[in-house]
Amino acid sequence: MTFQDFNFHEHLQEGLDSMGYSEPTPIQQSAIPIILKGHDLIACAQTGTGKTASYLLPVMDYISKTDKKNITTLILAPTRELAQQIDQQAEGLAYFTGISSVAIFGGGDGIVYEQQRRAIQNNVNILIATPGRLIAHLSSGVLKLNQVKHLVLDEADRMLDMGFQEDILRIISYLPKERQTLLFSATMPSRIRSLANTALNNPEQINLAVSQPAAGIDQQIYKVLDEQKIPLIQLILNKGAFSSVIIFASTKEKVKELYKALRKIHIDAKAFHSDLDQSEREEILLEFKNRKLKVLIGTDVLSRGIDVEGIDLVVNYDAPSDPEDYIHRIGRTARAATTGTAITLVNERDQRKLSQIEAMIGREIPCSILPDEAGEQVEFKPYVKAKKNRKPPQGKRKFKPKTRQ
Repeated sequence: MTFQDFNFHEHLQEGLDSMGYSEPTPIQQSAIPIILKGHDLIACAQTGTGKTASYLLPVMDYISKTDKKNITTLILAPTRELAQQIDQQAEGLAYFTGISSVAIFGGGDGIVYEQQRRAIQNNVNILIATPGRLIAHLSSGVLKLNQVKHLVLDEADRMLDMGFQEDILRIISYLPKERQTLLFSATMPSRIRSLANTALNNPEQINLAVSQPAAGIDQQIYKVLDEQKIPLIQLILNKGAFSSVIIFASTKEKVKELYKALRKIHIDAKAFHSDLDQSEREEILLEFKNRKLKVLIGTDVLSRGIDVEGIDLVVNYDAPSDPEDYIHRIGRTARAATTGTAITLVNERDQRKLSQIEAMIGREIPCSILPDEAGEQVEFKPYVKAKKNRKPPQGKRKFKPKTRQ
């Protein structure tokens, strides 16, 4: 199958051809026909599968056939980084179409807010926004969404994790009831189902193996003591031919500590966290994307907040508490059918987390031998899941419900 099979507007197809896109990914093959037919959609797919284009392309095809004078599409995203990336992809795909887009997000000063306000008033076609900042513009009375035909909820699970559920429902109240709603999520907990029941009308559903890493990822673990982690990372980075690396830590404070430790041993790295202002964060991401920065350190916000091709190594400095976060972390590498390496450092406390990850992916992750320079090989007692004692405690009677007479 090729993109030609979708019969997109000729100017949209011209943009695809100029960007070298020929064959759609599985999520694009499944989602685009459904969206083109006008159905609501719930799509569950892991990161790096091409979901952004799977909704942008059919939406742009619709806009290409209209007069392009109104806000036709609203895309909600959890973070400013993701909103900006969606906007950048929209600009590339729309190059020959005349379709306009703008990203609306918090941060910055009054000048930024005023620039966003003017862009909104300039008959933009696609509005990409974080929920909080969008509500600020709606409350001002400047923004009208009564002509919206498409609502896209991107990374819906992450938006709910960040506490945006009430904001999303409030935004939906400004929209026409007759619209097409598309919900994309990496996971599908009950809260997402509840949101879908409220926001969507008889949706089609797609589920593309959320809980499985991409086939091209070489997954490895090292069993280590905490004091062996930094020496091991130094060895991996110095001996391996890795040009673009993300290191994930569990907390913002751990990110800062790791940054200081790596800089002390002369590793070119920068920390990405919420204490940086927006301009600093954007500068760091730009350096990383342009290969001027080799190593980026961050928390799980990075696992869904950036879209960078060519990352060849992901290191989990701390094993993630949620097995789904493991999928998202290592999914930053081996994107678009490429290959990559994912290394997880496991101390004794993380044995339970490793067991949960392996249970979710359905196999054991190979354990690599620790290099001599990093210290002695360590062995931990195998993690054994505690069994619940279903027998009633001795000396106590079982509770028996009373029977009505």
